[in-house]
Amino acid sequence: MDEGVGHLSSRRKAAILCVSMGPAGAAEVFRHLGDDVIEQLTVEMAKTSEVKPAVAERVMAEVVETALAYGYIADGGIRYARDVLERAIGGARATEILSRLASAIEATPFEFLRRTPPDQIWTFLRAEHPQTIALVLANLPSAELAGKVMRQVPAELQAEIATRIALMDQTQPDVVKEVAHVMQLKIESLFQAEYAAAGGVQSLADILTSADRTTERNVLESLEAENKELADQVRSLLFVFEDILSLDARSTQLVLKDVDAKDLAVALRGTNEDVSEHIMANMSERAGVMLREEMELMPPQRKRAIEEAQSKIVATVRRLEDAGDIIISRGAGDEEAVI
Repeated sequence: MDEGVGHLSSRRKAAILCVSMGPAGAAEVFRHLGDDVIEQLTVEMAKTSEVKPAVAERVMAEVVETALAYGYIADGGIRYARDVLERAIGGARATEILSRLASAIEATPFEFLRRTPPDQIWTFLRAEHPQTIALVLANLPSAELAGKVMRQVPAELQAEIATRIALMDQTQPDVVKEVAHVMQLKIESLFQAEYAAAGGVQSLADILTSADRTTERNVLESLEAENKELADQVRSLLFVFEDILSLDARSTQLVLKDVDAKDLAVALRGTNEDVSEHIMANMSERAGVMLREEMELMPPQRKRAIEEAQSKIVATVRRLEDAGDIIISRGAGDEEAVI
């Protein structure tokens, strides 16, 4: 397009748009405007006797671009909008469009909260002074979001915050920006703390505790090959089938009462002699004989079946620990497992 519209005022562009839309289209736009704006726009349209097709097309294109940019900002904020626009039309055009929206974006300093769940916003606000809460609610990106946050506020505080909003004078923009800036920093630091706390040895141990036996074994073996110290740290927080050796006699007997004899026979097919002897030592002589006979008569078992049987027994151990019936030793400084 040869003829640009960057030199035209916003009022002039609005007039060109309304003229180009025709009487019916312009009337529909007017229904959404205040009387003072309609008056100003009508005067500008009266001055617009002729609109060149190239200029009208460029104004129309700018309106569409601006509407799309507003939509992207509403969906994911200014960074998301810039990313989408740069991918679609290039960095230069994206900067130009967002520059036109700078004043509108600046007018909503809490734009970063648009996609934040209301309960999370209230979590950030609950320790603040009621006046600060009122200021934030009054300046949220939409009245709908503010209403949802207000529903999170305790009933005894709602009236006070509502009164403060109603009596609030026009707040200095710098004050609003500062409150928004501080709140954004708090949110970012909270997220960083959550991310930092989300990892670590304990986190991995928790994940492996919920995983199947095959996954647990594969991860521990891989860790041990690459970093034995790290593998030992994770293992110290886990209870694997071979750790039955760490249970005292009464705890072992309590576990054996709760497991299926066939599962036990299969599980022992894939473990070392020390574990088998520990199990046998905590069974009655008759039960031990029956278990050995079961293992001798049993056909070869797939590795998967052995690991599934071991997982069932480990699940029993962990369930008994959760119930407080046994205590599992997690390290050298812990007591032995007790009833």
